[in-house]
Amino acid sequence: MTSKEKILKNIKDNNVVKNVKLPTYENFGIKYDNKFETFSTMIESVGGKALLIEKDKLDETIKALYPDEKQIASDVDFCSIGNFNANNFDDAHDLSNIDLAVVKGNFAIAENGAIWMKNENNRHRALYFIAQNIVIVIDENELLNNMHEAYEKIDFEDAGYGVFISGPSKTADIEQSLVIGAHGPKSGYVIFIKS
Repeated sequence: MTSKEKILKNIKDNNVVKNVKLPTYENFGIKYDNKFETFSTMIESVGGKALLIEKDKLDETIKALYPDEKQIASDVDFCSIGNFNANNFDDAHDLSNIDLAVVKGNFAIAENGAIWMKNENNRHRALYFIAQNIVIVIDENELLNNMHEAYEKIDFEDAGYGVFISGPSKTADIEQSLVIGAHGPKSGYVIFIKS
C-alpha cells in the first residue's frame, strides 16, 4: 500500500458521518405577546405609523389624517374616498400627481414592520411608490410574528410582482442620516381593520 493509499484509507476510516436528524422549524423565530404593539414600534422607527380601527371608520380616519389631499387613488373595496382610478391609465407616468394611495396589503410582520404587497388587481406597481402619501390597509388577523411565518404564506410559484414595504420612502445614504420621503411617499400609515 502506497503512502497515498494509507492516507486516504485513514481519512475514510476516521471520517464517519453520523446520521443526525435534521432540525425542525416548528416554533422557529420570535413570537410576540402583542404583535400590534411590536409592529407599531418597528414601523415608527422607520417613519411610519400604525392604527387599529373598525372597518366602517376607514374613510373618516383617512380624511382626518389627510384632509387636504385632492387626488386619491384607492384599490380598497370598502374605501369610498378614492377619486382616481389608476387602472384606467396605460402609462404609470400618468400617476405622478396622486396625492394619496390607499392600497391593500396582504399581510404584515411584527418583527420588522414590513408589509407584503401583492395585489394582482393593481395594474401599476408604481402606485406604491409614486404617490405623495400611502395608506396600506390590512385585516388585523393578517399580522404575523416573523419573517419565517411570512415566507410560509408567500407563493413563489405564482408569477407576478410582490414587494415588502415598511413605512414611507426613506434613505440613510447621506451621512447616515435618515431622510423620509426622499424618493417616494413622504408619509405612510398602516391601518389594521378589526375583525
